[in-house]
Amino acid sequence: MPAAALLSLLSLLLPGAVRTDPALELVPPEVRPGDPVLVVVREAGEALPEGTLGARTLQFYRMGDHAEALVGIPVEEEPGRLEVRVTAGSSTFGGALDVLPPDFPERKLTVASRFIRPPASAKKRIKADQAAFQRVWDTPFGPRTFDDNFDKPRDAVVTARFGDKRTLNDRKPTQHFGLDLDGSTGDEIRAANAGRVVLVRDCYTSGNTVMVSHGAGLITAYFHMSKFLVKNGEEVKRGQLLGLVGKTGRVTGPHLHFGAHIDRLWVNPQALLALSFPGATSSPATFPPPEPPDGGMPDGGPGADAPRVPGAGPGGDAGPAGR
Repeated sequence: MPAAALLSLLSLLLPGAVRTDPALELVPPEVRPGDPVLVVVREAGEALPEGTLGARTLQFYRMGDHAEALVGIPVEEEPGRLEVRVTAGSSTFGGALDVLPPDFPERKLTVASRFIRPPASAKKRIKADQAAFQRVWDTPFGPRTFDDNFDKPRDAVVTARFGDKRTLNDRKPTQHFGLDLDGSTGDEIRAANAGRVVLVRDCYTSGNTVMVSHGAGLITAYFHMSKFLVKNGEEVKRGQLLGLVGKTGRVTGPHLHFGAHIDRLWVNPQALLALSFPGATSSPATFPPPEPPDGGMPDGGPGADAPRVPGAGPGGDAGPAGR
């Protein structure tokens, strides 16, 4: 028997022997459109793996004894099975991710025209905001900078979910690409995880905005603050105070719009909070089921976002800078 074959057989038969073939894990194994997915490859060898999930390229990074990639599922993704293909060293292997039907609520809203069309005087500011967001999306890629699971930036009632679909004044369709958390002006907003502040800016649509890069192509966003408590470039810890709830930007009342962005896609922040990362010591964070939406106010009530301005750039519908 050839020596290589003998060694392979012994690795299967000897007590305590460890297999060295790469192993693929998808976290979670089933998702909905808009959700993030963590792809974990163990026993990947020295070189970083390469791979794809559906039509999206996986960007791997090393975390201790394994490799990971974070990827978002587009909100337009059709239900079914998405193929995952990975090459690690001389091995090529794969799996499948189940994509369940979306459960995005739909409703009609009647709003003032100022929430739909920005004044001409705002166009220059909106363009500058879009450019600032684009610079954030261009943050150099690297390994994740956090060790624990994500936590709620506020433990508050959800007033509008990710993916909510609205038709404004019977003609303008929009979709909400964040999670709205109720609050009063001055309530605390905390970092969902460790990272580096990459944007502190007063924006036309999203108001006083903070963004934190967590590595792995992942950015979290915190909109409509009344006060900043961090500076651009500052390293922050999980749970560190970032700012205070407000109603800056184009909104109808004080609240936090919490966003998550992976590889140029807004993803569902609730699904990010639910991810269990290898080596984490805290349990994933969950919110209770949302209250029924108030059909009389934009985005679920007086503490929610006004509908996003078409072409206004960053915000609940992501705008051209976000998708």
